[in-house]
Amino acid sequence: MRLTGLSLIAARRFAETSGGAHILRQKLFRDYRIGALLDLPATGRAPLAVHPGPLIQNRRRGWPGADLDPPQTPSFRSTAEDLRNAYKTGELSPVEVLADIRRRIDDDAFGEATFSPFCCHDFEVAMKAAEASEKRYQDGSPLGPLDGIPVPLKDQHTMEGLPTGAGSSYLDELAEEDAHLTEILREAGALLFAKTHTTEWGMNPCGFSAHLSLPRNIYDRQYSAGGSSTGAAVAAGLGFTPVGSGSDGGGSIRIPAAMNGIFGIKPTFVRIGRSGDFFGSSTVSATGPLGNSTGDLVDFLSVAATVDDSSDPSRRWAPRQRNLGERWRRALGRGVKGCRIGIPRQEWSELDEPLQGPTLQGLAELEKDGAELVDIEVPLMAHAPAIGMLSIGMETLANLHDEYEQYAEAFSDELRMTLALLRTIDAREFLMAQRTRSALRQTVRKALDNVDLIALPTTRTTASEYSPELDGVPLSDITALRDMTRFTFLANITGLPAGSVPVGRHNGLPFGLQFVGGAWDEASVIAAMAHAERQQWTRLPAPDECRALIP
Repeated sequence: MRLTGLSLIAARRFAETSGGAHILRQKLFRDYRIGALLDLPATGRAPLAVHPGPLIQNRRRGWPGADLDPPQTPSFRSTAEDLRNAYKTGELSPVEVLADIRRRIDDDAFGEATFSPFCCHDFEVAMKAAEASEKRYQDGSPLGPLDGIPVPLKDQHTMEGLPTGAGSSYLDELAEEDAHLTEILREAGALLFAKTHTTEWGMNPCGFSAHLSLPRNIYDRQYSAGGSSTGAAVAAGLGFTPVGSGSDGGGSIRIPAAMNGIFGIKPTFVRIGRSGDFFGSSTVSATGPLGNSTGDLVDFLSVAATVDDSSDPSRRWAPRQRNLGERWRRALGRGVKGCRIGIPRQEWSELDEPLQGPTLQGLAELEKDGAELVDIEVPLMAHAPAIGMLSIGMETLANLHDEYEQYAEAFSDELRMTLALLRTIDAREFLMAQRTRSALRQTVRKALDNVDLIALPTTRTTASEYSPELDGVPLSDITALRDMTRFTFLANITGLPAGSVPVGRHNGLPFGLQFVGGAWDEASVIAAMAHAERQQWTRLPAPDECRALIP
């Protein structure tokens, strides 16, 4: 159901009445199959989980792996490794790269995306960091994989001196300190030159906003770029950066990555600390990167995920693992020979028909190089979208309660309608869904005792229609929201790592394939993603405005 303009305003007003909310709730229950979830017999539930940390497999799997060369990136994209090599030889400098990015932004060089992926900039501080980085490279003493690399931050993490809008229309106070993520990226020498657009409070996976001019799909301006890490995906897809930060509470890294033909990974829950995050605490959301290659994702993770966050108590669930960065880097050459990949066929049957052939062919290519494709059944997996929607929805409803009390009129009609519908969910319904979440977590752990990865489509469909003419127009599309998150919620409600790779295009629009791994086993996800990249079926044609940072 798609509503725009006055029709959405009328629906929102109706939803904010007691009778109207309960009538519209019936459609929500049908679309997300919430009724079927709540009608499950006792066998479909387990005791409530004590905490949302991921369940570790009963049996540790893995495959011997290989020592292959890193995958090659197409010439129209620059990776962080490309930049590091150019800095070391003196072919290019961080100062020159940052100046070029600024010129492109000043020239509005956004191609089909139409609007800028960036909501605010800090070139003055970033240039000082670039000058310091340039000197380190000249002295032969760079700090690490992100030294001198331009890395924009999603507009939910605070950056000293810049506002944090969180996709809203009313937050504009300048931050007095950096978030945890911001601080460790600065210390690693990254050039934090801008913040990227997000949808309102991260609650729209399509990339719609009534408040902000969000960039459109980099391949076709008539379509959305996905969300909620919209700007990060577009910035990487257009070549402004090799990698940017995102967050993922229901697919918000993997969806825009898939929609724009790039790579993205949601690491294990609380792998990266979240203090200074305006989206607040959540049992489903994780911070992670979107980038031009699997190697770029590893560069980001090896910095952001290896420093503790003492202000985020949920980090205590993360195990102490040594040499994580080295482990993830080795995974880039591990290959897939001997890797068992589980295929839940019932889930795949819900993928749009035009997308099925290329996505399954991608898995067949992995099989040619030694991966073993295994049909699996995971009871309750079909209920993941309903559980996910209730989990992130009710947590957001609670987190935004005080904001809404003060700024209700500044919220979009779409979000106001969503919050009104969520208020019809009672405590019994929410907690029953959480009991099924507990049962599903156990069935997924059991499946991962016998396979290394679970393969799923990233989204059910390609990007939604969202022409520039709709800029500033109230818009809601429940069907599109459901289709974007149909296969992504599983990793969020289980807390497991999941990464998306490009797999093809339909009518010119990209779509993706995702791999879900075991708890704290990003390495296996990275290995499969990197081998897909090595086989080159992830390589999509460049959009017209895409440009490498290295001339």
